[in-house]
Amino acid sequence: MKRSLVGGFIVFMFLLAGISFAGAAPDKIVIGHPACLSGKFAKAGEQAVGGIKACVEWVNTTYGGVEIGGKKVPLDYKYYDCESKKEAVTSLIGRLVSVDKVNVVFAPYSSGLTLRGAPVTESRQMLYMDHGGASNEIFQQGFRYVVQTIGPATSYHEGTLDMIHKIAPDDKKVALAYEDSEFAKMVMLGAKEHAKKLGFEVVFERTYPKGVTDLTPLLSALKASKPDFVLGGGHFEDGQLFNRQMADLDINTNGLSLIAAATLPAFYKALTTMAEGVMGPSHWEYGVKYSAEEAKAAGLPWIGPSQEEFMALFKKHTSEDMLPDYHAAEAGAQVLAYVLGVQKANAIDSTKVRDALGSLKFMSFYGGWDVDDSGLQVGHTMVDVQWQDGKRVIVWPKAAQTGKVCYPMPTFQEKAKGVKAVPK
Repeated sequence: MKRSLVGGFIVFMFLLAGISFAGAAPDKIVIGHPACLSGKFAKAGEQAVGGIKACVEWVNTTYGGVEIGGKKVPLDYKYYDCESKKEAVTSLIGRLVSVDKVNVVFAPYSSGLTLRGAPVTESRQMLYMDHGGASNEIFQQGFRYVVQTIGPATSYHEGTLDMIHKIAPDDKKVALAYEDSEFAKMVMLGAKEHAKKLGFEVVFERTYPKGVTDLTPLLSALKASKPDFVLGGGHFEDGQLFNRQMADLDINTNGLSLIAAATLPAFYKALTTMAEGVMGPSHWEYGVKYSAEEAKAAGLPWIGPSQEEFMALFKKHTSEDMLPDYHAAEAGAQVLAYVLGVQKANAIDSTKVRDALGSLKFMSFYGGWDVDDSGLQVGHTMVDVQWQDGKRVIVWPKAAQTGKVCYPMPTFQEKAKGVKAVPK
């Protein structure tokens, strides 16, 4: 009789544990996202949404869902257009958390919008994953729930400067001209520090306001400083203007690297041959070979689609004509990081997932992933690309090259006559 009671108690405890375990696993996990589908950041925002949809589909179909509590749970993606406006970001995050009951919030594109939304998620103790805000400033505020997938802004131009230092050691004069934004200022702060280490001379430095429509006065002053190469830009619209007005003023330098804008396919589409030879730092490009085999060699876990699978899924959720750029890849990789975080925590509670992400390291088609205690991304390295004959070519670092760099780039007069950027 006594043995029977003990056995019954054990069975009851197992049943109770089973009920409790099953109850911990939700029917679905909801990602909320105030996306930039219109306004200033629409091009990058469209890429990000496509990348997220691609990886959500991969998780739900190929991967079979997020494993939690012994159960495979699908992801659901809920997003609204924030119109690239700060006030819309804060109100939409409130709606996503309070009305839609999302389990995690993905930040909008850009450092300014990401920073604007961080206090809102922080006050709700909601995990806030950053795929498009590179400014180091975001991670200097003491936020607990912000985790970055994109690399920090201060590292953007390290590769560019390393490359020029290597291939053109006599080019010492660099001009910096950039948008007066949190992101661009942090990029150039890192560039200045790295340039100083390498022995470059900053012969010109000036910012321009957001929404600028005429860069003629600034570029005329830049021309007078006679730089060997220029690091500039901020985002897509001003990057286009920067390149177009350099051409109008016939300002020729050996190199021009524009942050954010130059890596977007729409940049070349808008400028055509005037974009030939223009470079830009990128977090990811098609051709960078990250694979399960490379992850194994590096001693890192691998998750996610192959590069080709990601390309196909991205096109399925956007259009056949649209190719993913790094904005899509970093947003997609963020989905994979979140999945591994939930699985490591075996929970969807934001605090537990945040703790799990803090000790997570892995590799995906986007490359390495690792964050420091502040949530800043420290496990991902960047590449530099250049437009050559209408195509983006990875020109640095050497290990990732898909082609040699064309330096110096053709003059604007040569480009107007149809001369393409062809490496010698």
